[in-house]
Amino acid sequence: MLRFLVIFFAGLAAGAMNALAGGGSFVSFPILVWAGLPEVAANASSTVALVPAALASAFAYRRDLRRIGEAPLALMLVVSMIGGGLGAILLLATPEATFGVVVPWLLLLACLMFAFGARLGARLRRVIHIDGRKILVCQFALAIYGGYFGGAVGIMLLAVWGLLGDLDFKEMNPAKVVLVGSMNAVAVLFFVAAGIVRWEETLVMLVAAAIGGYGAALLARRLDPRHIRTSVIVVSAAMTAWFFIRGQ
Repeated sequence: MLRFLVIFFAGLAAGAMNALAGGGSFVSFPILVWAGLPEVAANASSTVALVPAALASAFAYRRDLRRIGEAPLALMLVVSMIGGGLGAILLLATPEATFGVVVPWLLLLACLMFAFGARLGARLRRVIHIDGRKILVCQFALAIYGGYFGGAVGIMLLAVWGLLGDLDFKEMNPAKVVLVGSMNAVAVLFFVAAGIVRWEETLVMLVAAAIGGYGAALLARRLDPRHIRTSVIVVSAAMTAWFFIRGQ
């Protein structure tokens, strides 16, 4: 019972984090590994559990969607779905032992991007400007990463979108939630078809994440994003350190 209670509250936190700032997989994935799932199955199960939360958040944000610079949102959606599917195929082709070695480094990359991605995007914007076609190429590459692992992919998207110019990132958050949800939704189809999802743990986390995601999206305008980001960074750094220590 304690195990499933921990999974439930982790799902609440992960769904809320994804709706507010991103980084929900920093909670959902490690908790599923702690609960005894192999790392590839935990990654796939985490993705399955968080997709309904992303869709719930997207529904709450539906009136706030904006196009990304010159790139039509519909085209970005298609590119995200194709990339997400390819990332899922790549994960399924990765041996468990190899993924176990790669995971701490993926978490470290995600943690650093979450902490410094916005500043990196702002600095790069001074010397680089990308048009609509190039943003689609970047979107495709990040969607592959999102389907494969997905940690901090939302922050990576915002950093890349920052190269388009001065965008209001609060206005871009609904588009981020929808596009990350779409790439993960396609990845889920492959994970379910491959039979690697652990359904008991996943369903508990899925329900909790959907509640957390929808509720947090409704509260997003009342919360200080700086406090949210700081909390996510602390959690992500702790989880990254745990995976490195665990692999010793």
